[in-house]
Amino acid sequence: MIRDALLPEFDHEMSTTRRLLERVPEDKLAWQPHPKSMTLGRLATHIAEIPHWAQTVIKDSVFEMPSGPYVPKTAASREDLLKTFDGYVAAARALVSTVSDAELTATWTMKAGGQEVMSLPKAMVWRTMVMNHAIHHRGQLSVFLRENDVPIPSIYGPSADER
Repeated sequence: MIRDALLPEFDHEMSTTRRLLERVPEDKLAWQPHPKSMTLGRLATHIAEIPHWAQTVIKDSVFEMPSGPYVPKTAASREDLLKTFDGYVAAARALVSTVSDAELTATWTMKAGGQEVMSLPKAMVWRTMVMNHAIHHRGQLSVFLRENDVPIPSIYGPSADER
């Protein structure tokens, strides 16, 4: 089954992501490397929220981007950040562990203003909107942490701080 190929990678990547989130310094949540960048706290919160996309991808076949203004959240503490992340990861894993190949090969469509932005099989959306998206921002977070002298854990091999 497709889910049997997706879940081990999900578990591995989410474990690695959690190790980075555990190191987010609470006294640096407002830090940002550039005015166009997210703050460290907003970036970490965004990463913690990404697994929630599994609900939208698996349960729905169409997602319409909200038309109103987006108000991003920022966790108030590392504890809140990890609680959010752990809850969304557990829910995503539980959901994907029950999904069939037929559901994962069904088409999922994102729309904005009624116009199609993309349509892909749900398994591909899982890879892009959940996995790749999280990995991309995790890379950014590792740089944000490095810039704040926070030791970086091993990600795909040893880091300068952890062997």
